[in-house]
Amino acid sequence: MTEIASNFAAVAAPKPRIVIADKNPVVRAGLVDYVARDGRFEILGVVRDGGTFIALCLEQKVDIGVIGWSLPDMNGGDVLATLKRRFSTTRVIVYTGEQGQTVLRQAVRDGAWGFISKSDDPLVLLDTIATVSRGRLCLPYVDIRSINADPLDLLTTRERELLGALANGWTNLQISTRIGISQNTVKYHLKNLYDKLGVKNRAMAVALYMTSKNETR
Repeated sequence: MTEIASNFAAVAAPKPRIVIADKNPVVRAGLVDYVARDGRFEILGVVRDGGTFIALCLEQKVDIGVIGWSLPDMNGGDVLATLKRRFSTTRVIVYTGEQGQTVLRQAVRDGAWGFISKSDDPLVLLDTIATVSRGRLCLPYVDIRSINADPLDLLTTRERELLGALANGWTNLQISTRIGISQNTVKYHLKNLYDKLGVKNRAMAVALYMTSKNETR
C-alpha cells in the first residue's frame, strides 16, 4: 500500500515550470519543441529578451529559466544580477554559444545553477534541467579559484601594453609603428591575448579590459 501511495505521489507531483529566453527565433522554437516532447517539464513562456524574462520570473512561480547569454537588451550576467537583487527563486541555466572560460566564470560568479554549450548534445540540456530542478548545480569543470581571478592577470607585459593600445583605439599599423614591432608580430600577440581572455575580437577584449578596470576602482 505504501508503494502504491509513493508511486501516486510521484505521478501527481507538479512538473518544474520553465521559461526560455533566447534572441534567436529558431533556437526558441527548437528548445520549446524539444523540452515539451520530453514531457517532464511545463513551459510557462518563451521570450526573446532579458526584461520580459525577468518580469515573468518575478510575476509567476518559475522554477527554471533557460537563457542565452547574449540577449537583445542585456547579457546573462545582467539577468542573473537583477534576479539576485529582486530575491527571485528561479534557478537559471545559461545555454550559450559563447566560447572560452570567461562567460562560464562570470555565470558561476553571478549565480547560475547550470551552464551548457549550444554545441553539446541536446540530451545534456534535458539532463541539466532535471538536475537543477532537483536543487543541484550542474556546471562544467571550472577551477573555483579562478572565478574571482582577473583574467588580465594571465597576460604578459607586452600583451597588457597591446590591450591598452586597443582600448585607446589604435589600429594594428599604429601599434606596429609606435611600439616598434612588425604587424605580423602584433597579430601574433593579439591572437595569444584573445585566446587567454577567451574572446573573439578586439571589441570583446576592450570591453573585458574596461570592465576589469571599473571593478578595481
